[in-house]
Amino acid sequence: MMSFSKKVKEELCKHISPSRHCALAELSALIEYGGDMGNLLISTDNEAVARKCFTLFEKTFKMNEYGLSERNDQGKRFFSLKLSEEDERKVGNVLSGDLLLQKNCCKRAYLRGAFIAAGSVSDPEKSYHLEIVCRDGKKADRITELFQCFDINAKTVIRKGSYVAYIKEGGKVVDALNVMEAHVALMDYENVRILKDVYNSVNRKVNCDTANINKTVEAAIKQKEAIEYAMTLPEYKELPKEVREIAELRLKYPDVSLKELGEMSDPKVGKSGVNHRLRKILKIAENRQFK
Repeated sequence: MMSFSKKVKEELCKHISPSRHCALAELSALIEYGGDMGNLLISTDNEAVARKCFTLFEKTFKMNEYGLSERNDQGKRFFSLKLSEEDERKVGNVLSGDLLLQKNCCKRAYLRGAFIAAGSVSDPEKSYHLEIVCRDGKKADRITELFQCFDINAKTVIRKGSYVAYIKEGGKVVDALNVMEAHVALMDYENVRILKDVYNSVNRKVNCDTANINKTVEAAIKQKEAIEYAMTLPEYKELPKEVREIAELRLKYPDVSLKELGEMSDPKVGKSGVNHRLRKILKIAENRQFK
């Protein structure tokens, strides 16, 4: 079964920018984060990623004649472009220029290329996490700065000798997918988030209601035991008739509300009156250190 991360990359690989400046920015990131800019080497085990890189290369430089080599190394394929020294120098100068990231559309394209080359995003069913692995701190800083241009706060951590720019909060992962223009994946991600939020909200409410019910039941049991204990004491017999009536009603009808107890009394009494009488009975038990 295809991972969510691979689905996102497949969608992004099908996205070909109509603007040359955006295509250049994305191609630059693909090589910068997934290969070697100096030797125009692309390292990937994803054929769609390699295919997109070559499509962008042909689109941006109008070069249809170049060598393409492929080799296997521990199960991973390495693709590299073979150009003349002059073409290699020209391409390298263009792709490494700072002017590539002047426009917001180019920043989007660059982040898209970096993610395709070295990024991953977790399945939202499991967790909310998007990251791009970078070879050095400078590249990681560039990614976090570009995300910040779109009000997305990415952070950096060092893991196994690599710098990793990452986003943890679910809403910001959605924003990142939107910036990179992975719109289909974004909708799938949001659907899962909505369902999880609804489930978690219902679950919290059920847990809260259950806790409240448990507290009510525990209080009712303690109250019943206290009344039964108070009835065995001499002080109880000295209480007014209407107070003792409430005690007997509470034992007979343990589940009814204070308001209902008051309506059963003769004469009827309000909720506060019932509560006042019950407190008198419970005080007798408390005075005898009933717990």
